[in-house]
Amino acid sequence: MSSDTSAVNKPVTPGEKKNLIDKELIMKLAPLISLVLLMIFFSLGTPYFLNFDNLLTVALQTSVIGIIAIGATYVIITSGIDLSVGSVMAFSGVAVGLAASVGLPLPVCVVVGALAGAACGMVNGTLITRLAIPPFIATLGLMMSIRGINLVLTDGRALYFTEYPTFKLIAQGKLFDIIPYPVIYFGILAFIAAYILKRTIIGRYIYAVGSSEDAAHLSGIKVDRVKMFVYAFCGFMTGIAGVIITARLNSGQPTAGVGYELEAIAAVIIGGTSLMGGIGTIGGTIIGAFIMSILKNGLNLMGVSQFWQMVAMGAVVIAAVYLDTLRKKIK
Repeated sequence: MSSDTSAVNKPVTPGEKKNLIDKELIMKLAPLISLVLLMIFFSLGTPYFLNFDNLLTVALQTSVIGIIAIGATYVIITSGIDLSVGSVMAFSGVAVGLAASVGLPLPVCVVVGALAGAACGMVNGTLITRLAIPPFIATLGLMMSIRGINLVLTDGRALYFTEYPTFKLIAQGKLFDIIPYPVIYFGILAFIAAYILKRTIIGRYIYAVGSSEDAAHLSGIKVDRVKMFVYAFCGFMTGIAGVIITARLNSGQPTAGVGYELEAIAAVIIGGTSLMGGIGTIGGTIIGAFIMSILKNGLNLMGVSQFWQMVAMGAVVIAAVYLDTLRKKIK
């Protein structure tokens, strides 16, 4: 009995502690290392990858998914999930189209689109906090309902912006005729989201809720309010992404955003955010989003079939979850 107790209480040597710290550091840096290795691989595999125009294309492709993933990061840190973001993104575009159809000024239409996303997020938050419905079921139900509402409101047809010729510049314009506007939006929103998460009280509350809801509640944190905030924030980010994709297409498509929820969640997980909650950063999510985009772009340039690209994406997500499991074992 005494020998078992002594084995359990055996102090950790400085060497063992250093090894644990080194392993944990490697786990944290795994997404960044993976991104660098991918860029090296594709730069050697095809001469077109490091072309400046191609890199701008990658950044543009990353921006919309990245903005959605920023909101999803908040949700997943609280150990939640939001499967409705693809449908909500389309709903945002439909809302912009409907606002334009009644003659509202363009800036108001844009605000309506973003707020439509936030409203959907608040519905998710209400279902989860007030009705105690699990996040997976609540957001899955909203995903299907909102998709149906999109089709009902538009009769299944796209809404075009013929009377707003400047609307498409929101997504198709470029700063100094070089940097696409969506990339700039992505950078600004990522900075704001990272600041909120790391430098504000609500950010600390989000991590606390994700680490342990019971402990957070006993500490005086209004857990339901925090959850309402993160789902509303996720909806708002999705609404902004919906406005951008609508401007890129120059039309509100009721069927837009199919599969975007999976890509956004994958970017968050690849970036190191734990599905168990309490761990995650916006920087990691940005890296995860770029890994997804670079992988698709590089495989396209190398002529790899889209079917095999799906296999590769799935393998990357599984590897990311496995790394999260290893990280928890190390701790």
